[in-house]
Amino acid sequence: MKISIGIKALNEERHIAASIESALKAIEPYTGEVVLADSGSTDRTIEIASRYPVRIVQLADPGERSCGTGAQLAFQHAQGEFFYLLDGDMVIEPDFLPAAIEFLESHPQVAAVGGLVREMNTEGNEFAIRATTVAKDRNWLPGIVDRLDCGGLYRSDVLRQLGYFADRNLHAFEEFETAARLQSKGWMLARIDVPAVQHFGHTIDSYKLIWKRIRSGYSGAVGEVLRAAIGKHHAATVLRKMSHLRFGVIVWCWWLALIGAAVLGQALAFAAIFVLPVLFLAWRRGSLNLGLYSFCTWNVSALGLLTGFFRRRKPPQDAIASVTLAAPESVTGEQKPGHARVQG
Repeated sequence: MKISIGIKALNEERHIAASIESALKAIEPYTGEVVLADSGSTDRTIEIASRYPVRIVQLADPGERSCGTGAQLAFQHAQGEFFYLLDGDMVIEPDFLPAAIEFLESHPQVAAVGGLVREMNTEGNEFAIRATTVAKDRNWLPGIVDRLDCGGLYRSDVLRQLGYFADRNLHAFEEFETAARLQSKGWMLARIDVPAVQHFGHTIDSYKLIWKRIRSGYSGAVGEVLRAAIGKHHAATVLRKMSHLRFGVIVWCWWLALIGAAVLGQALAFAAIFVLPVLFLAWRRGSLNLGLYSFCTWNVSALGLLTGFFRRRKPPQDAIASVTLAAPESVTGEQKPGHARVQG
């Protein structure tokens, strides 16, 4: 099998049909498959996905859900020579896979390649900031990059040599952690000047999104990545290239400065120390609204650096228990949709 496209999803009934249809169209020229890895959707995601010739696997224990778990579950069931991971709110561009395969076949030192990402939702604070980053940050532009956020086409055999694709313990930054492990083994990652995906993202209120990330464990992902790297070959890469770690330490120092000013009774100094980061971020983001939002996310992430670091871990190389709800054969009548088979 040439290509596997994995789609990780949780309650994506709004976008899952478009995501699956784009994946099926993308693999048409090849011997390929689409694997939907569901983390326990309670909406119509599974019902909609069951209409298509795709393999549907679901976590046996929804309590294990995380970004890393969904990504690894998709790869766990993939059989292709190449593997691409989509989120359930993304669609893949039809011209990307041919260009990506050609690039990998002509660059044997590159383990994975991504393309250009188009953010479709830029109304909320989170994705307005992200759209600006996508347009300017070197890791989102063509060239050699440190990570492949929003997906990339990977050599499956290289991922298997690593032991696993994504760390099941991570609630975010799973692409960065995978990239760090690849780079520690001497592999390179690249982004080419070809449209790869459209990303629709969340539409909920920005501050509700922050609260959702706190409750889901997403906000502790920086600490989880650091914990996972301790004693490993990729630790130096994580410390050197993960900017969120540096931001977390900066925020810790800011907290200490605030406490110091309060203890010493320096009201003016306290006010200045408190306001300056907000003003800096407002200047950096181009508006007070986005500056305040960044101020909140930086503080939440700094707290998560502590809570995530001490979170319990499971061996990332262990198989994830899952149930197969449907396979491509079910569309031809050889297996009925909903036939469950436990794995892992």
